[in-house]
Amino acid sequence: MFSSDNRYLCTGHFHHGSITVRAICFEQREINQAFWAEKIGSAFNLRKVLGFPDNTGTNVYRLCHGEGDGLPGLIIDIYHQVAVIQAHTVGMYESRMQIMEALLQVMGSRITAVYDKSGESLAKSGEAKTVNSYLFGNKTTDVVKEHGFLFSVDWEEGQKTGFFIDQRDNRDLLRKYTHGKKVLNTFAYTGGFSVYAMQNAMMVDSVDSSQKAMDAAGKNMELNGFAENHRCFTSDVLDFIRSAKEDYDVVILDPPAFAKHLSNVDRATVGYRNLNHETIRRIKPGGILFTFSCSQAIDKTLFGKIIFMAAAQAKRNVKILHRLSQPADHPVSIYHPEGEYLKGLVLFVE
Repeated sequence: MFSSDNRYLCTGHFHHGSITVRAICFEQREINQAFWAEKIGSAFNLRKVLGFPDNTGTNVYRLCHGEGDGLPGLIIDIYHQVAVIQAHTVGMYESRMQIMEALLQVMGSRITAVYDKSGESLAKSGEAKTVNSYLFGNKTTDVVKEHGFLFSVDWEEGQKTGFFIDQRDNRDLLRKYTHGKKVLNTFAYTGGFSVYAMQNAMMVDSVDSSQKAMDAAGKNMELNGFAENHRCFTSDVLDFIRSAKEDYDVVILDPPAFAKHLSNVDRATVGYRNLNHETIRRIKPGGILFTFSCSQAIDKTLFGKIIFMAAAQAKRNVKILHRLSQPADHPVSIYHPEGEYLKGLVLFVE
């Protein structure tokens, strides 16, 4: 990419949308195998600083986080010895074989399979028709470890790359608040928060609109020996909260992104407010609410205002105990603050 007076600016991938060019390099050089190995090597070095991949209790983490690692449009998640690649631009997708080779070069025998899961992400943008497939190796196991807990991850058919790795630290925090408590985990997906909660809780109820997700959540509870005091409900979350008969001490609200674009912010604001209002209104006095938004278009300030409106509407006194975000293996470039997409609050409801 050059300026009007023919000065080199950057090299990037053209993409239809609000961002026309996503810059991957700011020096004039060939984008070849050495380039990808250098970029992925840099990302891997940061993960080594964070304790990966040799953390004995956790073998699932994010290796490449788009703009946070100078590779906009590229996500790489590691599930034990399987790397799952998800390209969000055609340029990244067209480079997938070089990226795969760079992964193997950098990580060696730590990786036994590379799965390309770009079909969903590119289909949403209308850019290309792709088929998800293994670029290298095949699946040998789907069980991974996170803080010592076991999870069966379906990276082939599951949401995103298969598991919501970005909630790892927040799940760990949750278990500190669940001793002897009745816990409700909504939008539970495969039961990540439920497993952590069940370590100390009296009982945990998981709710999701997907029966397939609830089946997976039950399987993960069984993997960890927690099935006895856990129940799964396939239901619309808001309907479940409104009709719930249990008196919950701790509630987790971790909905999907209500606003993927700025044009959806107003509607998303109403959705988040209604969901949090009903929960704050019904949670047991002295209850703890973990509430999140993963919508990039909803920033931290707006999310705080939404929760304020929900609490005021419910006429409950609410205190903020923690402000939460994504873990360090999802780094945020100081030049791309939008990369801090995950916002969360832990609330004490009097």
